[in-house]
Amino acid sequence: MHTHFHVNFGDLKINKIVKYFIVSDLIFLGGWGLIGPIFSIFILEDVVGATLITIGMTSAIYWIVKSLIQIPVAILIDKREGEKDDFYTLVFGLMLAGFSAMLFLTVHTIVGLYVVQFIHAIAMGLYVPSWSAIFSRHIDKTHTAFNWSLSSTTIGFAHGITALVGGIIGGVFGFQAIFVLVGILSFAGASVLFFVPNLILPKVTSDKTETFHDHTPVNLGR
Repeated sequence: MHTHFHVNFGDLKINKIVKYFIVSDLIFLGGWGLIGPIFSIFILEDVVGATLITIGMTSAIYWIVKSLIQIPVAILIDKREGEKDDFYTLVFGLMLAGFSAMLFLTVHTIVGLYVVQFIHAIAMGLYVPSWSAIFSRHIDKTHTAFNWSLSSTTIGFAHGITALVGGIIGGVFGFQAIFVLVGILSFAGASVLFFVPNLILPKVTSDKTETFHDHTPVNLGR
């Protein structure tokens, strides 16, 4: 007995907001992917007195601070109706991440490195839950796995390409060029979100009162 398995790719739907969010994510995380192959080298070469322990501590600061911030941020944005708070939290996180990338240009001491990494961790702690909240509400609920996999695959390709590009740029132009480019791409990722259709932030109505709609499907428990 033969079992035929057929997938109709024509049935796969991608919401407009999801498309914008994937593009924003691609620009933003792709930009930070440039730093991956050279960050440890940057620490050892440009930070006075840095050792392998410094690298480990820098990584620990990022992951611990980011992890501690994500949960309370998620709880706060879940408590408020609509997506306005999610959207502004997301944009602020992206802008703060761009600012932290630029701050790495000024880092020459271990303390300075830790402070900037702390700011970067805060930015990502704001970014992750707010991006995930809006993205989750607008994906096609009949193709949830496809939408999330599309996002992950896009970022995976971006990281693969930018890891190579980052190494080349760092080797030719130095660390400063990398951090400037990452900052620019972070700001660009935030800018993309302002072009999202008015489903996110509807225009002000004629009576000058601001409207803001929650697009969570009624059958989706929150």
